[in-house]
Amino acid sequence: MLEIQNLSYHPPAAAAPILQNIELQLEPQQLGVVVGPSGSGKSTLLEILAGFVQWHQGAIFWRSQDLEVEHMQQLSGLVFQFPERHFCGSTILEELRLGHPELDRDRVDAALAEVGLQHLPLHISPQSLSGGQQRRLALAVQLIRQPYLLLLDEPTAGLDWSMRQQLIELLAKLKKDWTLLVVTHEPDEFKHIADVSWSISHGLISKIEKSVSLI
Repeated sequence: MLEIQNLSYHPPAAAAPILQNIELQLEPQQLGVVVGPSGSGKSTLLEILAGFVQWHQGAIFWRSQDLEVEHMQQLSGLVFQFPERHFCGSTILEELRLGHPELDRDRVDAALAEVGLQHLPLHISPQSLSGGQQRRLALAVQLIRQPYLLLLDEPTAGLDWSMRQQLIELLAKLKKDWTLLVVTHEPDEFKHIADVSWSISHGLISKIEKSVSLI
């Protein structure tokens, strides 16, 4: 279980804390959704959970183990908003092996199969893929690392309706084997697959009860 207790983040350049007293619990193989507008602190929360940012107060636990930043980097895999803009490999195989040149073909094939891209030739460029395929490849890049916690920042942003629905169906499938935390300002897209949801505004978070609309 992921548990966040009294977490706050207040960088020196900010007039007010970006995150304040965050409390959150997410069970293994659950999909959690954090809903909030731009500037509410939701992307910063993901960056902390990915080990990119050091929080200033509070604690993060995974299965009761108190974690530090370096632990978060091993625990989590973050898929950025518009992840295709961050592709560096000239081929799909190169993209999947960036930072992991020792990965064997079985691991590569398994990661692609997880996201439904097992039919693609590994020698083609990631930039030649459709938008939906690029999002799936970005997921495979993280899954190949075998993280315990998969973090997604606005995963459906910029996709057409059909591709959005396909990606949401994929996330519903992935939560059978992974723990996922999604941040979004489009809560209706995820409400039928979310196990637990929170609303975040001005760095403050509150749990959304199942009977309450996400909008």
